[in-house]
Amino acid sequence: MWYLCVFYHRLLDYRKPEVESLADLFGAFDDKRSPGLPPHSRVLQWRLPQHHHPDSPFHFVDLPSEDIAKNVANRSILVKGIYELWGEGSSYEELEEAIKSYPNERKLPYLGSESTFKITFDSFGKVMSHQEQNERIRGLSYIPFKGRVNLKNPDINFWLMETDDSATNNGLPPVAQRRIFFGREVGGADRKLIPTYQLKSRNYLGPTAMDAEMAFLMANQAHAAPGKLVYDPFVGTGSILVSAARFGAMTMGADIDIRVVRDGRGPDCNVWSNFKQYGLPMPIGLLRADNNLPPWRPGLKEVFDAIICDPPYGVRAGGRKSGGRKLLKGVVGPYTVPDEKRADHIPSTAPYSLAECVHDLLDLAARMLVMGGRLVFFYPVSREDDSLEDHFPEHPCFEFVASSEQILSSRYSRVLLTMVKTSPYTEELELAARIKHLEFKENHAKWLEEGNNLHSSVFSPSEVVESGDSKVSKESKPKYRGKYV
Repeated sequence: MWYLCVFYHRLLDYRKPEVESLADLFGAFDDKRSPGLPPHSRVLQWRLPQHHHPDSPFHFVDLPSEDIAKNVANRSILVKGIYELWGEGSSYEELEEAIKSYPNERKLPYLGSESTFKITFDSFGKVMSHQEQNERIRGLSYIPFKGRVNLKNPDINFWLMETDDSATNNGLPPVAQRRIFFGREVGGADRKLIPTYQLKSRNYLGPTAMDAEMAFLMANQAHAAPGKLVYDPFVGTGSILVSAARFGAMTMGADIDIRVVRDGRGPDCNVWSNFKQYGLPMPIGLLRADNNLPPWRPGLKEVFDAIICDPPYGVRAGGRKSGGRKLLKGVVGPYTVPDEKRADHIPSTAPYSLAECVHDLLDLAARMLVMGGRLVFFYPVSREDDSLEDHFPEHPCFEFVASSEQILSSRYSRVLLTMVKTSPYTEELELAARIKHLEFKENHAKWLEEGNNLHSSVFSPSEVVESGDSKVSKESKPKYRGKYV
């Protein structure tokens, strides 16, 4: 059935992938509905309302049941609401005609005297006074409501939504003509999560802590849910694991810096205290581990349901791996830690390149994820490249299911990649992955030789070209109002 999906006007590239991941989590693509459907084909059918731009927050989506639509809307971070549309039009006369022609068998169960209801008015692209809003709601008197009005806790929520014809530049996606929608709310997002878990109120915080909204998006992409085990190999202060635990998943993390996972800033300000702050289940373990030299015993496979992380790729923090030990003066041979220093010894580290880090992450996921498990992580890309596939190493164990871009500068962006494990880890696939890694490493080295640098790409000013007396930005993608769009 087709539903009206209304998004918050934020993170535009992330909206549809999140809905599709949640639809998959709640059974929209199970074997009964889509037998034998491969992961990369598990996408929903979408269409735009008449006269709307692709970046519009209004979309129609085809979902198999109302239960799935409700679960998706209630769990989503970027969906404002999903609605059973009773009518739409370019004018209120067209809207009235559409609502009256909507089948009575679909309307009457929600118009009975035994239920309470509320009508909410919302506008996009313009601000309307309370008087104008009330006038439009009173104009719906032709709908035979028999129940009582309850503004605080109604049984049924109806929404009247109006978009402006944005012929002028108001910082929003262009709309060629005004559109009006009326429908019954099936489900809506709980945006209280964002202010509750915002970083500025976090007990233990580091410079690379993941933004709460983005962490919840990553957890949704990874299908974090009760009974699933989620692992973050670059756990830091635990922001990603906090979001996964909020959705009921068991969590586990690792970091090469033992001071982060063991000490924090004291007994009441560490990774564990972040979970205690929100009343969440504690991680089953936090390891001091090197992603380049994983601690797992040989032969251990298929442990985690999801791996979610933000790898260190040299922008806010450089990647590190074990190595770089210095010899003690006057000692010949490998450095060994004296007994009196073992308790407080911090192992020395060496630089960890992006190419090596990504290969190790894919190898870890291929070995340790269960079949159908998800790998969700950020990956930096140059905006001058033709496509992601040009410089990202494929892995024979995985299929891409989603990628969402976040622009950070004129030359650089990062992409949130979601991959599903589709093949078991074997020696043959390990060898094939190693060959792919060597090709990727060579291409990445050439990219660096050409003068590209991730740090300078991020923090360089936007490129502009002179056009007469004015400066025109080379930025090709429109920037709309809102954070991280």
